[in-house]
Amino acid sequence: MPLFRRKATDLLEESTRAVTPEEESAAHPRGYTPAKGRVTPKRPSIGRRPTTAVKSLSKEERREERRRLRAEAAAEFRREGGPRDRGPERLLARNVVDSRRTVGTWFFSGALIVLLGSNQAMPPEVRLASNILWVALAFALIIDSILISRKIKKLVRDRFPNTGQRLGSLYLYAIMRSITFRRMRAPAPRVAIGDPV
Repeated sequence: MPLFRRKATDLLEESTRAVTPEEESAAHPRGYTPAKGRVTPKRPSIGRRPTTAVKSLSKEERREERRRLRAEAAAEFRREGGPRDRGPERLLARNVVDSRRTVGTWFFSGALIVLLGSNQAMPPEVRLASNILWVALAFALIIDSILISRKIKKLVRDRFPNTGQRLGSLYLYAIMRSITFRRMRAPAPRVAIGDPV
């Protein structure tokens, strides 16, 4: 008994019937947008690679270009320093250190002598002298660091009373610069030894 079934003729009529525009719009999903009859424009080419042909470099030319760029970057770092060297307070700390002779520049030379003198093959007198030299160098470095820190504290408070720079970081910056050999300091020293700061 075909109570709930369609007849085959009804299915054939339904498949051959023309679809109206209202029925077609109802058949599409909710986010469907009909075509506007024109091509979508291309995105602007701002920031893209140039379309002109760029001459490719040979392996040797690329190597020379890398060397040149590295040399320029090293010269700029030697002259200007990095981000940690920026600011007038850091410049003042550098000038304080560069305008005086520091114990730190002799510290590594003395440490090398201590290392050689404390060898077990050395006589006991030489080992004792190297240990005394080590203690003297460490004590002199501590005293010199305290003197540098006191001078920086006085000058920063006089010249930059409203500074946001922490004094502890300035002290550490100056002490690390003071134990570096003068020729290896970056940025390069701008004042001579003995110049007033």
